[in-house]
Amino acid sequence: MTLFSQHIVPLSEPAMSDSRTATSSSPSAFIEARNLWQEYGDLVVLERLNIKVNEGEFCTLVGASGCGKSTFLRMLLGQERPSRGELLLSGQALPNEPDPSRGVVFQRYSVFPHLSVLDNVALGLELPKSKLLGRLFGAAKREARERAAAILTKVGLGHALNKYPSALSGGMQQRLAIAQALVMQPRMLLLDEPFGALDPGIRKDMHALLLELWQETRLTVFMVTHDLSEGFSLGTRLLVFDKVRHDPQAPNAYGARITYDIPLNEARRAQAQLPNELAERIAARNEL
Repeated sequence: MTLFSQHIVPLSEPAMSDSRTATSSSPSAFIEARNLWQEYGDLVVLERLNIKVNEGEFCTLVGASGCGKSTFLRMLLGQERPSRGELLLSGQALPNEPDPSRGVVFQRYSVFPHLSVLDNVALGLELPKSKLLGRLFGAAKREARERAAAILTKVGLGHALNKYPSALSGGMQQRLAIAQALVMQPRMLLLDEPFGALDPGIRKDMHALLLELWQETRLTVFMVTHDLSEGFSLGTRLLVFDKVRHDPQAPNAYGARITYDIPLNEARRAQAQLPNELAERIAARNEL
């Protein structure tokens, strides 16, 4: 038995409640899903999802394509409401609409092409305070731009404040998207395959930036990735989404759930790996 196999936590039906208790040391978790289901008509995407996440954890979500990882992220963001069950934030029902407490970064950069780098980030501070005009003036505008410039400097774009997104490389555009998410000082950061379109070298730089920002802010992070090595190297917990029930006669009748909840730390990240059969199945489905 390897060091890793002694710690891996498969969430089978009989042991599910015990493993959930072990993953949360606090009586009231920051994020809690209780018997969560998501269904679209007769298509069941998620079923019986139960998890507790403490504030400041970095959770990476892996699994085959179509197993509900991004659906769960949209539910955390407030874009979708669960069909059944509860999704709680600090013991209260999660707000049904996105708000400043939840920052999000997608694989496709959500930047405004007609605005400069600085204006792209400052806009997030201006809109909530000036809903009619969408712009601030005077001292308030200077303060917003100073805050935006500080965030941009932190993500490595201090030299590009007056450039437009079309003049930025892919890695720089993703840094801009991260700055947009962080400028509102959210409590939770949601990342949906943010580095999937980047070259390996740039991707490695973005990993280092993300870990540095997380260690500094201690945000609660949920990151969807199809790259198992990325999931193991970045997270403090790796959550594996997979379908455990299948019916050839009704392929949409059963949804995915979290089948493995793997605690990670710096000493064990390099040694950790999924069971070969599960890793191969995830890789095969992601290639389809």
